[in-house]
Amino acid sequence: MAPMQTLPLTFESSVVVRATPEEVYAIVSDVTRTGEWSPVCAECWWDSDQGPEVGAFFTGRNVTPDRTWETRSEVVVATPGTEFAWSVGPGVVRWSYLMEPVDAGTKLTETWEFGEAGRKFFDERFGSDAAQEIAAREVAAREGIPATLAAITRIIEG
Repeated sequence: MAPMQTLPLTFESSVVVRATPEEVYAIVSDVTRTGEWSPVCAECWWDSDQGPEVGAFFTGRNVTPDRTWETRSEVVVATPGTEFAWSVGPGVVRWSYLMEPVDAGTKLTETWEFGEAGRKFFDERFGSDAAQEIAAREVAAREGIPATLAAITRIIEG
């Protein structure tokens, strides 16, 4: 059995995008476009005709060479030009995009946090393999976030 990770596990990375924080927010808060930039999430859709507002839910379809699965997320922060964040499942993982104005445009930071609720969920779902599964998710975040930010930059800057 792999050793228990110290929680929360977190990772973040940033880029500077030549656009205003409001322009960046308009892109990253449109979850229906996630498949354009995510290396894992192939598509997302709003549940019940909702949109980017706190309390709204969306579903994402994730695809890797090993499997395909769906997750349901709740928007937890929706502050135009500042932050868009969501929680996967009942607090399993928190993702966010933070926007900060800088001279060259917007500093866009993507964050990932895997906390205690995630560990409990993985313990129940994967049993003795939970630590390995959590470690794999951490690697995916550490590799995927920079790739996602580079793709978002290409989309916004054309």
